Amino acid sequence: MQVTSHVREPLVTNGKTMHDITQDICRQVEAKPTLAWLVAFAISVATLLIGSVALASTWWYGIGVWGLNKTIGWAWDITNFVWWVGIGHAGTLISAILLLFRQKWRTSINRAAEAMTIFAVLCAGSFILMHMGRPWLAHWALPLPNTYGSLWVNFNSPLVWDVFAISTYLTVSVVFWYVGLIPDLATIRDRAKITLEENPLLPTDTAEERKAKKAKRRPISAFMYGLLSFGWEGGAKVWARYEYVALILAGLSTPLVLSVHTIVSFDFATSVIPGWHTTIFPPYFVAGAIFSGFAMVLTLMLITRVVFKLEDYITIEHIEVMNKVIILTGSIVGIAYITEFFVAWYSGVEYESYAFINRAFGPYWWAYAAMMTCNVISPQLFWFRTIRRSLVWTFVLSIVVNIGMWFERFVIIVTSLHRDYLPSSWAMFYPTIYDVGDYVFSFGLFFTLFFLFAKFLPVINMAEVKTVLNSTDEKAKKDAEQRIREEQKQTETETVG
Repeated sequence: MQVTSHVREPLVTNGKTMHDITQDICRQVEAKPTLAWLVAFAISVATLLIGSVALASTWWYGIGVWGLNKTIGWAWDITNFVWWVGIGHAGTLISAILLLFRQKWRTSINRAAEAMTIFAVLCAGSFILMHMGRPWLAHWALPLPNTYGSLWVNFNSPLVWDVFAISTYLTVSVVFWYVGLIPDLATIRDRAKITLEENPLLPTDTAEERKAKKAKRRPISAFMYGLLSFGWEGGAKVWARYEYVALILAGLSTPLVLSVHTIVSFDFATSVIPGWHTTIFPPYFVAGAIFSGFAMVLTLMLITRVVFKLEDYITIEHIEVMNKVIILTGSIVGIAYITEFFVAWYSGVEYESYAFINRAFGPYWWAYAAMMTCNVISPQLFWFRTIRRSLVWTFVLSIVVNIGMWFERFVIIVTSLHRDYLPSSWAMFYPTIYDVGDYVFSFGLFFTLFFLFAKFLPVINMAEVKTVLNSTDEKAKKDAEQRIREEQKQTETETVG
């Protein structure tokens, strides 16, 4: 019996041509901000300003304004740090690993995912600066000569490893993201220059003509995008070098996907605290980071898809594939939870066993229940194809997953600290308004940066999307020919008129 493989749905729908791709994506950059964008941006800036008040108070009075105590020295600060670092993992995975494996479905989502990575890492870094208490001394974490003589960082500390890992991760991510932007920036530059050439300001122009031309001209855009595009001219040699650089950066980024959150997990795994001292943390943290990162990509891309009318580029096929990744990584995280309980019982160490019993049945049982429900149970709904391809279900579950991942970090940190070997030192953590305010600041920073990116830079990689466009699509050819005929008729009518 002959079996014919199922043909995948096209990654670009409705018979789009290369010209359509340029028009649809550049339109968002070239047009004036819409009311919806202005409202969303105003809300994010307001959130950032409100959070900035809490951040300023934290730095002015010190971290004693947080709800920390002598037993719980880490809580919301490190929870939020690990959570934001995890969210940043999906961008590098989509950009680097999927590029090396030649996965074409990444092309419509990699640009936004890379930007999300950069913004999430900046948010994570803000919590490190907050936790220092004296951020003006942050350079002490670097191995630099200083006025105190041979005062060097402790290279045996995983907290120092964090500094190197995250700074390297941020640097490579920014370079990877910007290199991918250059061809698209050159396209926007050329379009801006064409509008300048088509609308020259002449001494013979009337006031109305001059006003109409000025409305079309974009001299600032032509200058800025020309500056940012580094003189890109699109020759064959330039494209070849561009592809070489992309592969090299992908090769450098791939180990970072595994190493960065592995090093973050060492903050806990290298300690001797029951609940932290475990070798399962590195792979468990990496899977959880990809899990939460893909959920955040889905949240952002579903909103972007509707607001910017990009349904033909961010298709149901893209959403379904990302949901499959969430099923996989969510299952890995669920197995890690079960394995932790089994190892705690099998080890025979009463302190380790108590740490996990306390997580599930102690005062913070509600946090553990939220973690298990959001991270283990909710992703299993994606086994149903109807839910996996539903925009509403995907949007809701993507938010639920990230709520669960936040609770996971909270459970790992707080429940392992609040009850130690001495019952007399047992304590509870209660967040203050400054804990909440600093968290709000990170959201304001993230969404302010993302909205600016979505408005002033192409949110989809035009150059890469064009490479997956099916040029043999008969519907695309017919639609293009029909549009060309209509444009020619319109031009002829205007000329006769």
